Amino acid sequence: MTQTEVETTTTDEATGAAALGSAWQAPASDSAASGALARSKWLHVFSVLAVCLVWPLIWVGGMVTTMDAGMAVPDWPGTYGYNLFLYPLSTWVSGPFDLFIEHGHRLLASVVGMVAIVMFAVAIKGEPRRWVIALSGLVLAMVIGQGVLGGVRVLLSDRSSAMIHGCVGPIVFVLCCLCASVTRRSWWDRKGFDGQSNPPQGVGKLALGFAIAFLCFAYLQLVLGAQVRHVQPLTSTKMFTHLVVTHVAVAAGLLAAAPVLLTLTRRCGDLTLSRLGVGLIMFVTLQVLLGVSTWVVKYGWPEILSSLPLGEGYLVKSKGFFESMVVTAHVAVGSLILANAALIVMQCYRQNWLAAGDQSVQRSPSGVAPETA
Repeated sequence: MTQTEVETTTTDEATGAAALGSAWQAPASDSAASGALARSKWLHVFSVLAVCLVWPLIWVGGMVTTMDAGMAVPDWPGTYGYNLFLYPLSTWVSGPFDLFIEHGHRLLASVVGMVAIVMFAVAIKGEPRRWVIALSGLVLAMVIGQGVLGGVRVLLSDRSSAMIHGCVGPIVFVLCCLCASVTRRSWWDRKGFDGQSNPPQGVGKLALGFAIAFLCFAYLQLVLGAQVRHVQPLTSTKMFTHLVVTHVAVAAGLLAAAPVLLTLTRRCGDLTLSRLGVGLIMFVTLQVLLGVSTWVVKYGWPEILSSLPLGEGYLVKSKGFFESMVVTAHVAVGSLILANAALIVMQCYRQNWLAAGDQSVQRSPSGVAPETA
């Protein structure tokens, strides 16, 4: 072999080694993630659309309960014998307010159902992650089940069905938020250790367990609120008092636990978790204020506060518009708290997964980052 050939071979080997070293440093999932991102773009669009529709649907559904309009349309799935989409617009708009919000609630729910179908179809066609496809399928199944529950509530004129219907709605909202979160661009952009930057840190078992417990108690609070809101005919005064006291106690616990959860999760240095933690504190604080306001507009000022200027001569108005909006806002914000807590739990799992993968990367001689989940 001549000297020129030796030099050429050495140069080729050096170039190949440099290229291989660059491949080791870059996450192996970059190309896959880019392709998956292109294929999942529309799934994210429809997931966000579902979130933007389901929360107003919860608000309108809460208004239906607040105004006792659940039986304003006594048949289902039609409206007074008409097809749901063919009911005369003039009758709907100019009719009684309870008919307006109940029929509107059904129309909006139908739109959500259509969006859920499109979400699942888009996920099957272009989403490479099977668990995301399963999540979108679960969204569709829950939307269908929620619609059936609403129909059962009308056909049976049953308050228990109405209470269950009100407890399932926030779960649908949470699932839509999770689907929107795992398909967003920033989910794909979060990379693991590349050999140059500081490796991500996990949140730890304590923070994860605390986040899961917070999520469970947030849903318990929602169920307790539904029981207080949908008082059953056989509920005694003592039982109702017990429900209210428990409801208030759990609310106080969540208000105290939210800052603790933020402290535990922000130690890993992930900005997403910090933002979610701050948002959770804001939502819980707002919910407590709305809870106090809801009690005042429904039952009046407590005796110990009745001597205050605002309490003197206060008159409780049944089904007033402002009062109904306050009560319904209390219901709707509860769903935001539940969704925020669920996102924190998901991000904790995500952060731990990235940290565990990066530890294996640092031990690996190739230094290849884990594939994007």
